[in-house]
Amino acid sequence: MGRKFIFSIIVITTLLFSCGTRYEDPNLLRAALASTHSKIRRVMDSLAQYELQVLYTKIDRIRDSVIFTDYNFQVNDSNYFYPASTVKILTAVLTLEKLNEMDSLDLYTHFYIEGDSLETTFANEISKIFAVSDNEANNRLLEFLGQDRINKSLKDKGIAPVRISHRLSTENAFEVTTRPLIVYLNDTTITWLKPSMNKPAKPLALNSIKKGKGYYEENNLINEPFDFSLKNYFPLRAQNAVLKRIIFPEQFPKNERFNLSPNQHRFLLKAMSDLPKNIGYNEMDYYDGYCKFFMFGDTRDTIPKYLKIYNKVGNAYGTITDFAYIKDNKNNVEFMLTATLLANKNGVFNDNIYEYEKIGLPFLAQLGREIYILELAKKQRK
Repeated sequence: MGRKFIFSIIVITTLLFSCGTRYEDPNLLRAALASTHSKIRRVMDSLAQYELQVLYTKIDRIRDSVIFTDYNFQVNDSNYFYPASTVKILTAVLTLEKLNEMDSLDLYTHFYIEGDSLETTFANEISKIFAVSDNEANNRLLEFLGQDRINKSLKDKGIAPVRISHRLSTENAFEVTTRPLIVYLNDTTITWLKPSMNKPAKPLALNSIKKGKGYYEENNLINEPFDFSLKNYFPLRAQNAVLKRIIFPEQFPKNERFNLSPNQHRFLLKAMSDLPKNIGYNEMDYYDGYCKFFMFGDTRDTIPKYLKIYNKVGNAYGTITDFAYIKDNKNNVEFMLTATLLANKNGVFNDNIYEYEKIGLPFLAQLGREIYILELAKKQRK
């Protein structure tokens, strides 16, 4: 299990020890991005094209305290990138928070959306969000929450800037009125949860909010930059802030934490780290790295059981993103990594010609491996 991964780690760590002091720099991100590996170099050699942003968090533990040290490369909240499915972590965690405020509902309450054919539970939808990044699961939970509640909840916790304005991959993406939920209180009793009316999105004024040279709309090529100003906005620092609050809630004041019960928190952590096969998906189609871009996104290798990746990925419009807390329980290695890049060489959006497989996934996977190997070398040297 994971033999290719284990062999590679042994070989590369040995080379690090024999070739100098690269791992001694506390800014491991600088060392990782200086890698001569072709999967790293082809992005680093064309930074303007790929719009790369990376944030690495070194984690140190001193008694009961956790110390975060952030290192970033080109991270700028004002430089827009499309967050794609990374926003689903917000609907997941804030669904748990809302459930915690309702006496009659819990994770395993059955419900369906008015007009939807699927009866499901909140637990099922959250699990699908992380295991296979299911769009419909996210949209069902957004009907439960509403855009305004999401935005206000994040602002109240000091998580900014963020703006959730729409559902994902659906005709009613920007509809401001949510659809009612029909909830089963028991086997024979149902109730309706009223829809909410949300504020329409206002255009964002950010750098690179218009991208490329053209886009397709209803099979017609429009020779103008694609305008993202009404889309969701979830920059890297906000992603990192959400992840820290989920993994290490005790490091934040109560008013800045997500209000989760201990059982909800355990469920969320399990969902974030679960692999598709663990919740019933076919392993041939949904391999371990399917939603684990760092370290495993470019391979079908099995992830070793001692390595846990708590993360959320996203890819759409050529932008590919992952933010993760990676913990090696065997070697006592842990760190956080967040990165995004645009892999759309022809500059045309909605043509489904993107370089995810050739550029995006290989870069993120290798970046994760580079940081992990450096962390491992640092730990073994102590």
